[in-house]
Amino acid sequence: MEIRRRCRRNRWHASMRGLVRETSISPSDLIYPMFVVEGHGVRREISTMPENYHLSIDMLIRECESLLNLGVKAVNLFGYCADKDDQATSAYDDRGLIPRAIRELKKQLPEIYVQTDIALDPYTNHGHDGLVVDGEIVNDATNEVLARMAVCHANAGVDMVSPSDMMDGRVGAIRQALDQAGHPYVAIMAYSAKYASCFYGPFRGALDSAPKSGDKKTYQMDPANRREALKEIALDIEEGADVVMVKPAIAYLDIIAEARAQFDVPIAAYHVSGEYGMILAAAEKGWLDKERAMIETTTAIKRAGADMILTYFAPALARYLKMRV
Repeated sequence: MEIRRRCRRNRWHASMRGLVRETSISPSDLIYPMFVVEGHGVRREISTMPENYHLSIDMLIRECESLLNLGVKAVNLFGYCADKDDQATSAYDDRGLIPRAIRELKKQLPEIYVQTDIALDPYTNHGHDGLVVDGEIVNDATNEVLARMAVCHANAGVDMVSPSDMMDGRVGAIRQALDQAGHPYVAIMAYSAKYASCFYGPFRGALDSAPKSGDKKTYQMDPANRREALKEIALDIEEGADVVMVKPAIAYLDIIAEARAQFDVPIAAYHVSGEYGMILAAAEKGWLDKERAMIETTTAIKRAGADMILTYFAPALARYLKMRV
């Protein structure tokens, strides 16, 4: 039998496989989510997220120095708040943990790109991303607090704010507030298609931010919906988002791909804690190779169309990539 076109010829040698490889991952594609706590000298492994840590500000600086040496140039900060109340007042405290962390990071490591989470669930005693009035998560009043939180972080020197709450209209409210406060160049990365996923569990353990009652299905998206995700992305772009995000990543590669096909804006994908944890757990059992799984999943996210990936694998992945060079 004559076979004129043999695709295997381009796979026959390792160097050729590298030459024809369509998708590659670089440390500069990665954003590392980090968890900041009060104290000094604190570097405590998070029980629900092995190889990730609660870090005091001094240790955060050290960790970020290491990240820069590995080529990871962006971080997304989450604060562990012990002083919670029903109005999330700690979320916009200028002397709060995250504003202090921003100031210190920008002072000591000005080259690192600092993003911060904008959501109320770590700061509310009920664990919801919005204010609760008469048992209802209210939208517009929440937007006012989110905008105030974003301005607080911008005043501290943040480069980008990342609203993860999924309230209607919050991107526009934050953009307007930032501009009015004299921060036209603080960017917004909107969690535009954030699904009501079971894969957030380990993260909620890291911040003690699980809802005390009810769930988040009235504001996070139904996992069954595709068209709604595209609508949400379009609205956030219209309101002023500089980057849009799909979260989670692996279970929603189709959404990333369709967003890439329809929208000419940078797209982020969040490789979330549950997706991360599944790989670690399976590797611990000996069921798969951790490094290969780490590379394969992040490559799939990039191949689907993501320009940047938030992942808890960022340090390990960057070290692996550096060793391969």
